[in-house]
Amino acid sequence: MTRGLLQWAADSLVLALRRVTPTDAVVGLALVFAAIQAARLFWALITPIALVGDWRPSPVNVVPAAERAALFGGFDPFFRTAQVAADSEVVTSLPLTLFGIRTNEASGGGSAIIAGADGVQNSWSVGETIMPGATLHAVAFDHVVISNNGVLEKLYIDQSVPAENVTPDTPAPTPELKSEPTAKLNAQTLQQSIGLTPRNEGGKVTGLVVSAKDDGTMLSAAGLQKGDVITSVNGRPIAAAAELAAQLRPGARLTLEIERGAQKLPVALILEQ
Repeated sequence: MTRGLLQWAADSLVLALRRVTPTDAVVGLALVFAAIQAARLFWALITPIALVGDWRPSPVNVVPAAERAALFGGFDPFFRTAQVAADSEVVTSLPLTLFGIRTNEASGGGSAIIAGADGVQNSWSVGETIMPGATLHAVAFDHVVISNNGVLEKLYIDQSVPAENVTPDTPAPTPELKSEPTAKLNAQTLQQSIGLTPRNEGGKVTGLVVSAKDDGTMLSAAGLQKGDVITSVNGRPIAAAAELAAQLRPGARLTLEIERGAQKLPVALILEQ
């Protein structure tokens, strides 16, 4: 009979599962999910905020003002890795002389140039043994701290000897340049000192070649050089020396265009009255 009941239950379950539609399955899953969420909400209402332990925060431990002053007065927050006790103001009696310091505030290290009794200078880094029983403990901007058999002692840079004043060398006075008297430009001296030779190109005069009849002083005073070719005067082409000579009058102002090698240059002449 028991076997028959089990068979009947199995057959009933199979028939029930065959009758379940996809919609019924979705509704069933939704009901299960809603039941889980309801259980979680009920649990959150009857328990503290924190799932483990008391949810209330720990009380703030306020340090008394006197203790805070002693705490912050015992170290430098900007240079914490190489601190020296405030009461270690003992100046070392070791036969050492400090010549130079190099600090490294980023790492709290540094080095120093220290000479022993023999006067020989050596560079020592923080942590190195300077002499038996003496170790470079810390480096500051004007002194170092030496651990002398466990006792912290200071060694300062010797500032008893004043620095040498270096006087810059007095520059030599600049010699005054004496200008030579400028030759006077006038029509007569120009005609007597400057030679003009026509330049013939293709059967046509294209300019006047300049030469010097004297030592070249008047040529230089006029802004000309030997070999220059005068191609125009006051913007007009020139083809004969007589054309230029006719314009060399007292008080005349002439603008010459010359060829000097591959260059074309303007030259201004102002003649005396």
